[in-house]
Amino acid sequence: MLGATSLKIFSGTSHPEIAHLIAKRIGLTVSKSEITQNHSGETSLRILESVREADVYIVNSGCASADGTISVNTSLMELCIMIHACKIASAKRITAVIPLFPYARQDRKDKSRAPISAKLVANMIQSSGADHIILYAEPSMLWYIRENFNVKNVVIVSPDAGGAKRATSMADRLNVDFALFHKERKKANEVSRMILVGNVKDKIAVLVDDMADTCGTLALAAQHLVEAGATQIIAIVTHGILSGNALEVVEKSPLEKLVVTNTIPQDLNLKRCKKLDVIDVAPVLGEVVRRSHYGESVSKLFTEVPY
Repeated sequence: MLGATSLKIFSGTSHPEIAHLIAKRIGLTVSKSEITQNHSGETSLRILESVREADVYIVNSGCASADGTISVNTSLMELCIMIHACKIASAKRITAVIPLFPYARQDRKDKSRAPISAKLVANMIQSSGADHIILYAEPSMLWYIRENFNVKNVVIVSPDAGGAKRATSMADRLNVDFALFHKERKKANEVSRMILVGNVKDKIAVLVDDMADTCGTLALAAQHLVEAGATQIIAIVTHGILSGNALEVVEKSPLEKLVVTNTIPQDLNLKRCKKLDVIDVAPVLGEVVRRSHYGESVSKLFTEVPY
């Protein structure tokens, strides 16, 4: 059992459930804080216990809260303000645990005069006083595939060329084949044509991606995989944003199952979609926190899930 005097876990309001699961994993409770919004929309925060010389971990996902009262921008400000509050309260080390990194999709300059918002967010977190950031979910996805499918019959499929590195990494660790789709777009978010590169005939095709938003690409890819002879089609996605009519698209698609992690609250979506399944990443994040606190190696967790 870890002592609560040296390690403290705080939670923002975007996804407190995962903070409690992480704390429970390492035998702690979430430390006390008070977060409110005043009438002008500003975030007000108080740390309600001493953090002097403590190893502090602040958990806040870059997403809106399940009830819609907290926006992505608000959750980001909560994180930065909480980091700053702990810093000036003499915390020895501060680590931001961010299951979903806010503005992660805006990570490159894709057009003239466009911002690189993900870099700006990283600079904000660093300037607030964070010493480290923890975000990683791939081991949980690998565990899910091993536990639920005959790996010898699996082929990992990337729905676009941009995700090829992620998909090949998973395929290498599972020692299975890999395929990808080349997409041609008419305009942003509208795919006109997809070309499959690789063989999926008589295989369990596992589509892997970092985010599922409208799910249009996944549904279209699933249809092409059916035509290419795949026997089963499953999509495993790290972050299930699932906006608009995404769940309806999934229900009508050839996808047997859409698997997402709990980096974003999914309780309401689970009630609305029978094909949806959720992987709990709290065991991995909790073990990373424990190992980081005690100075143990974290690299082992890149391939193993501590269940």
